[in-house]
Amino acid sequence: MITNSSRHRAFRTAVAITAAVATVAGLGLAGSASAATSVPFSSAVPTWAKKANLAGTASKTTIVEGQLYLALRDRAGAKALAAAVSDPRSPSYRRYVTPQQWIDSYAPTQTVFDAKVKALKAKKLTITGSPKSRQYIVFRGSVTAINKAFNTTLATYRVDGEKLLAPSTTPTLSATEASGIAGLSLDQGRLRTRPSSVNRTGAAGTETGTGIAPTETLSSLRETLATPKAVTVTTPCSSYIGQRYVKFPKTYGKTGVATANCGYSPKQIRRAYGTGSSDGAGQTVAIIDAYASPTIKTDVASYAKKTGEAAFTSGQYTDYSAPKASFSDKTACGLPSGWQGEQTLDVLAVHALAPKANIAYAGGFNCAGGLDLALSKVLDRGLATIVSNSYGNVGEPTGAGSTAYINGEVNLQLQAAGQGIGLYFSSGDDGDEKANLTYTAPDFPASSPWVTAVGGTSIGLSKTSSRIFSVGWGNRLNAVSKKNGTLYYKKKLPGTLFAGGAGGGPSRIASFTQPSYQASSVPSSVAHGQRTSPDVAALADPFTGFLIGYRSITNERTLSTGAFEMSVSGGTSLAAPLVAAQMAIIQQRTGAQIGFANPTLYSVAKTTPAAFRDIAPRGRATTLAYSSWNATYAVTLDKDTSLVTRKGYDAVTGLGELNVASAAAFAATAAAR
Repeated sequence: MITNSSRHRAFRTAVAITAAVATVAGLGLAGSASAATSVPFSSAVPTWAKKANLAGTASKTTIVEGQLYLALRDRAGAKALAAAVSDPRSPSYRRYVTPQQWIDSYAPTQTVFDAKVKALKAKKLTITGSPKSRQYIVFRGSVTAINKAFNTTLATYRVDGEKLLAPSTTPTLSATEASGIAGLSLDQGRLRTRPSSVNRTGAAGTETGTGIAPTETLSSLRETLATPKAVTVTTPCSSYIGQRYVKFPKTYGKTGVATANCGYSPKQIRRAYGTGSSDGAGQTVAIIDAYASPTIKTDVASYAKKTGEAAFTSGQYTDYSAPKASFSDKTACGLPSGWQGEQTLDVLAVHALAPKANIAYAGGFNCAGGLDLALSKVLDRGLATIVSNSYGNVGEPTGAGSTAYINGEVNLQLQAAGQGIGLYFSSGDDGDEKANLTYTAPDFPASSPWVTAVGGTSIGLSKTSSRIFSVGWGNRLNAVSKKNGTLYYKKKLPGTLFAGGAGGGPSRIASFTQPSYQASSVPSSVAHGQRTSPDVAALADPFTGFLIGYRSITNERTLSTGAFEMSVSGGTSLAAPLVAAQMAIIQQRTGAQIGFANPTLYSVAKTTPAAFRDIAPRGRATTLAYSSWNATYAVTLDKDTSLVTRKGYDAVTGLGELNVASAAAFAATAAAR
């Protein structure tokens, strides 16, 4: 256990180590502020705000959200603390500080914060939120007010088929106004943040991208598929791999293909991950999403009844979400209904694998600044030691937005690490993102060197829940056709329809160079000198997916809902909460607070390889049969764009899946290493 005395020793050590650095940094900030009559904030202009993407002027009355990031008093010190308490080689390993200690030492002062709030209000801008740590201020204002306040001109840009506002000229502030400000975000790019969850892809997809078919609803634990004329072969789902086979065209030498699963139950998931009698008792996992499901508790109760599981006990689930009346940017963010399935998946996944762990859910009022405020609430109050974040932006650097935003997110991540709070982010569901961006890139925030990125796997379970196969998540679909009574494929296997796969690869953000913890584990041919994601992986494939259930929102304004229905879900949105739950079990078994896990993960991978299940190519094709609402497909697994699985580290599954049976390896202290 981490004692208060050890926290104070770590705090004093980190301050002593970085005192000189902090002094220099402070003088540097003051010097730059006084050296010019106005200070430009070039980091506020996202990479996509360029002339080639310009679509026109911005309506003067459009309301825009902005975020002012205040400079930490000692960013170098915060970084040194985060590294020291997370490094198994450091004498300060796991000597975390409390939230208040971190705020008192590193956060902007109350005086600076109050001055910036006053200045924003004087510019006719509305403050919509700020954290206890005072690291940033979320505000809103019209385009006219924003332009005047920051001496810029917002314009409209086309970005991946969307129209977004961003500064067309570099925003500036006077030297006095700029003092103490680390960055400024004025663009709408963050409203593109989306959950990383997917249902099984059907004919709504295209040959050049991923298209998600309408959610398949289940009236029971077994799926009954409609068979319109376009469906060539009926493929009733299986409760386990191999329960049902259907006749297909010759498929990798076979004509009998196992059907996709009906959604693994919590019991199957626990057996697959070997949790045994461990249940996460005494641990708290926080979950961050946008908005909040109005029926989550009753949905969990209904789900528990249908699956024979335990519902929440009194006080086991706590909702720290923003009030419904504050929900904003609903259409731009994908609507509360679009996030409801994500929240349900996250909650049910944690509860399935660690049924006695407490869950702290914090929903943001939108998918931009609201998410930051939700995360800050967890960090500033110390509500959990593990945080699952199943959302991200579409690829760096375009999806990551402005440099100011990236740096602001890293500051929150440094706070989490210093306090011993592990942040787990889904790595994304569009593979290398080339289809979306024309170049390969990982997703942010998973690509940050200060979070644990969670990739995806496909797992096949037998009737007894033993593993038949474990491969990287990446699906290629090939439609089955029939002519004169003969089944055939129009295209060569595995087909050209990419139906989702784990994100990953080397970061394209210049400052995200390869962290020391990855140096001897990630091949240079994969990393190219950069931070590479993911770090670990868990089940993500919707064709070997997880069974969930909830009452879907039918009215976005009132948040009224329909009947309870079961469905199958997946994506790295499933993988992230599963890994978070595994970490809860590891902490339960060892009594250790893992904190920012990456340095420990890579260290354990060297000393105790058995702590991970290496996900390497199976050696033969793995295929499942599936029928959507209007077509039949052969689904070939482990086909993730340019990202490939290999023995050892790879950019689909990282180090592999955690093996909680080797939890003892995570308990070792710095001295033991």
